[in-house]
Amino acid sequence: MSKISADDVRKVAGLARLALPEEKIATYTTQLERILDYVDHLQAVDTEGVPPTTRAVEVVNVTREDQVEPTRVRDALLELAPQREGDFFRVPKILGE
Repeated sequence: MSKISADDVRKVAGLARLALPEEKIATYTTQLERILDYVDHLQAVDTEGVPPTTRAVEVVNVTREDQVEPTRVRDALLELAPQREGDFFRVPKILGE
C-alpha cells in the first residue's frame, strides 16, 4: 500500500505554494514514496548509545583574541560620508519618538 497519494502531493505542493504540472504529479509521488521508504529504513537503525551530533567530522573554529588597533583610514572614511556629525556618520531617523 502506498504511503503517499497523488492528492497528498497536490496538497503539499499547494501548502508550499508550488505550481506542479499535472504530468509531474506521478513522478513526484513515486519519488516522495521512495524518500519515505528510506526514512523508514533509517528509523530501523539501532542508535542506542550513539551521541547526537551535527556533523560527521568534528570542526573546530580557530579564533584569536580581539585586539583594538588604531586605524589610519578613519578620517578618510568619515570624509566620504554624505552627512557627518562630528566623528560620526549622520543617517536618516528610522524609529519613531
